[in-house]
Amino acid sequence: MSGNTEDLPAEVVLGALADTTRRQILNRLARIGEATATTLAAEMSVTRQAVVQHLSILETACLVKGQRIGRERRFVVCPQRLTETARWMDSLAAQWDSRLGAIKRIAEQAHLEGVGPPGQQTATEQEETDDS
Repeated sequence: MSGNTEDLPAEVVLGALADTTRRQILNRLARIGEATATTLAAEMSVTRQAVVQHLSILETACLVKGQRIGRERRFVVCPQRLTETARWMDSLAAQWDSRLGAIKRIAEQAHLEGVGPPGQQTATEQEETDDS
């Protein structure tokens, strides 16, 4: 895989993060810094082979990096892809907030102008009711 994670679709990262076991592996690696599949499996309720498969998916998503040291393969978290995904999600949330804000302003303006949904009092009608 190339060093540029920007080319990696968000779906790959989100798919990798969708699994509870993979999130547990990431959390564990983040806490301890680095570990082998054997070390990780010893503290989990899955086999070493399952951990290896999960690590492969995490590595494909550029969320962890494995490095061979002698006969062992040690894994560490790669925070860059998590940061990029979080930025993308923040940007998406900001777009939705902006759209929802615009819809709210339009609805409030329509209500003030007496064009609200049937059965709902406008601000003017509410004032008249309050004055009575």
